[in-house]
Amino acid sequence: MKKNKKKKPDFSKPKPEKKDELEIRQIEEKKDEENSSVKKEIESRRKERSQKFFPDRIYNNLPLIVIAGRPNVGKSTLFNALTHTKRAITDPTPGVTRDPVEGTCFLSGLPVHLMDTGGYKLTRNLKSRESEMDDLVVEKTVSMFQKADKILLLLDATEINSEDEELIHLLRSYSDKLIVAVNKTEGGKNEHLAYNYMKYGFKDISLISAFHGDGLNVLQEKMIEGLDFSKVTEGSEEERPIRIAILGKPNVGKSTLSNALTHTESSIVSDYAGTTRDVVEGSFRYNGHDIQILDTAGIRRKSKVKENVEYYSVNRAIKTLDECDIAFIMIDAVEGLAEQDKKITGLAFERGRGVVFILNKWDLLEDQGNKTVKKTKEWIQTMFGQMNWAPIIPLSAKNHDGIKNLMDTALEIYSQLTRKVDTASLNTALKDWLFKYPPPATRSIHFKIRYMTQTSINPVNFLIFATRPDNVPLSYVTYLKNRIREDLGFDHIPVQIEMKASRQKWKDRTEKNEKEL
Repeated sequence: MKKNKKKKPDFSKPKPEKKDELEIRQIEEKKDEENSSVKKEIESRRKERSQKFFPDRIYNNLPLIVIAGRPNVGKSTLFNALTHTKRAITDPTPGVTRDPVEGTCFLSGLPVHLMDTGGYKLTRNLKSRESEMDDLVVEKTVSMFQKADKILLLLDATEINSEDEELIHLLRSYSDKLIVAVNKTEGGKNEHLAYNYMKYGFKDISLISAFHGDGLNVLQEKMIEGLDFSKVTEGSEEERPIRIAILGKPNVGKSTLSNALTHTESSIVSDYAGTTRDVVEGSFRYNGHDIQILDTAGIRRKSKVKENVEYYSVNRAIKTLDECDIAFIMIDAVEGLAEQDKKITGLAFERGRGVVFILNKWDLLEDQGNKTVKKTKEWIQTMFGQMNWAPIIPLSAKNHDGIKNLMDTALEIYSQLTRKVDTASLNTALKDWLFKYPPPATRSIHFKIRYMTQTSINPVNFLIFATRPDNVPLSYVTYLKNRIREDLGFDHIPVQIEMKASRQKWKDRTEKNEKEL
């Protein structure tokens, strides 16, 4: 009798699934189909909305959404993810964000004004200065809830603590505009812990990962649901606000000045050095102009910066020089000029920004007479030899003294930064300057200046064409800069001149172009 041969397994065929595995796979496929349909619906809505709003335009009267939560739950990470910026400082240290950080962003194709607030912190050392700061941060955060059109409560999936419970209790009175999201659930991690928050009576929670981007599409839909966009108006590029950055060393009065200008308490003011960490933005209107103030962190020498948070704060402060039109350099009138003031001013000058030196705390000086003002201005001008054009204004931010003079000066500087001189007028003036003070001519130094044109505004740059540009002495370039400032109305701003080779006169060039046309 023959034995039945054992069949060899056929590895070319898929392994049969067990009943449990099959059910799991079917559930996952159904879930993927649902997610796919949600994504398609979201994309469809975005397409419809994008016909009305465009990311490259300016909008006014936007709905305000405030992100709230205890420290270190990922509010700043979420803010940066939604605004596609790195405006808010992110660091593992709890309580990094103090002042509200704001920005315009598009959520599912609709523009909103988003605000990242300081952490709602209860646990603290009551005898420390840090405790006083925490009180101010909490007070500032709570004050924003009333102004918000929607509040996004961000929670941490890994744990629930007393600060969460206290904040949840506080926000019950704002339940009609509350959205709840639980962070740090990337790839389904910690989902079972996240649902523990349902015991607090929330009808719905969104599971997200601010760092990895999980669930943000669905969250954005919930954030804009029910918001009123009927009052949103589109602004023109001409309506772009004048951006002014306030810079200086810690505790010189930057936040006090920012609040005085905006007539708000947007920036937390304290004699605790290093209060401001993020760049705090504020807006106001002055003499028909929209002004945006950028209150920055105090800048100290690198050797004194030991914490990562302060390092990032200083970098953000310096970066505002790339974004602003005018830099207010605040100097303590009592303590005098610091080494960092010189470096900040140098960076502003390199970028072609308008600069105003502010001598704050002038009210604390014993002698406040005209002689003291004159002597102090001469001292600063000596320290900044090549910046005699920069205005110097004594004031008291605390008492609001000197603010009108400061803002009138800022508007004059901005008008100069945005002034454009036509080429014909420029070359008429150039001809006169060359006649009054002819270029030096020796065997070793010989050149002819042909013509000049203005290449840009804000910063203001000019291009001069000469036969041998390398032979033009620096002293003669300085002479031309001074003439441009004094004769053409650029006396309070930096002016840059670039030399370029050309053998053709401006008049000949113009006639040639006219013939070609």
